[in-house]
Amino acid sequence: MPVELLGKSAEELREFAVSVGEKPFRGAQLYHALYAERRFEFSAMTNMPAVLRERLAEVARITPPRIARRFASVDGSIRYLLSIGGPIGDGARNPVQIEAVFMPRDGRQTICISTQAGCAVDCHFCLTAQLGLIRNLLPGEIVGEVLVALEENRQHLAPQTNVVLMGQGEPLLNYDATMAAVRILLDPKGVALAPRHVTLSTSGIVPGIERLGQEKIRPSLAISLNASSDEQRDALMPINRKYPLRVLLDACERYPLRPREYFTFEYVLLGGVNDTVEDARRVVRLIARIRAKVNLIPWNPGNLPYRAPAAESIEEFQRILVHKGVPTFVRYSRGQDVFAACGQLALMQSPNPFVALQ
Repeated sequence: MPVELLGKSAEELREFAVSVGEKPFRGAQLYHALYAERRFEFSAMTNMPAVLRERLAEVARITPPRIARRFASVDGSIRYLLSIGGPIGDGARNPVQIEAVFMPRDGRQTICISTQAGCAVDCHFCLTAQLGLIRNLLPGEIVGEVLVALEENRQHLAPQTNVVLMGQGEPLLNYDATMAAVRILLDPKGVALAPRHVTLSTSGIVPGIERLGQEKIRPSLAISLNASSDEQRDALMPINRKYPLRVLLDACERYPLRPREYFTFEYVLLGGVNDTVEDARRVVRLIARIRAKVNLIPWNPGNLPYRAPAAESIEEFQRILVHKGVPTFVRYSRGQDVFAACGQLALMQSPNPFVALQ
């Protein structure tokens, strides 16, 4: 059976080259063609001899995610419904569908990618939780989301690419595969993204946070806080019962931030649930000992028993945090009209989510 190359590191590709009787530098050429040039066909890898390309096509394969459907938003964002997986064997997994979102804006593009098909964390305000966990993604499936989105939009790319691991799944519950993909994304000889332009978002998996802090090469870290007390967070995010706020925030305090690096706390504002003045004041106290900024995310529509916060509540919440010296930003999610926004990735098959939910 042909060897799948997508997702292999530079060292693994060197070992592969040697295993098929080639010099190690051929592995480096493969690595460059695959990740820096986004060549998915061996015939297009013109940095290698034609004879070698023909032989590689016999013994190896490159299987990027396949675009099943595109949903274009009025704001320019695109939600991709991607098919991944294939025949069992050689590390491949059962076929499933996942989602990625491409968001162009102001001289940059941001790509939101998934690390699992579905999610097991069960945040009650998130539509992805309705899927449950289907399976973990492989490194090639994760990095492939970025490569496909970039290649699909090659003619219109801005100079800067941001990647956020905020799609389907909890990245720190698929740690090894996620970090294998991240290393390729951050490698100057690979996809060559800057660490400050790649952000991993977690619901608060404390062992994963501690492990990430020991990585020499790592993305920025964002914590989904979404509540101002344990009682509130227990009700919204069951993972809090395993890693309550004090345990989570202690891990954040110990996390080795780089110079000029801030923790990002994401706070989904749910109207009448966690958006009061008292909530804002409690959040200030919770993160007082951490070098942090806060992103306030008004809840995005879905068939769940919540509502968006009032504009006055958003403004007052932000005012309280800023007054206490906490950099705070309101992040209105893009792509809401095609279910591409935060918390909306639930494999909707209709371009009009409100029709899909009827």
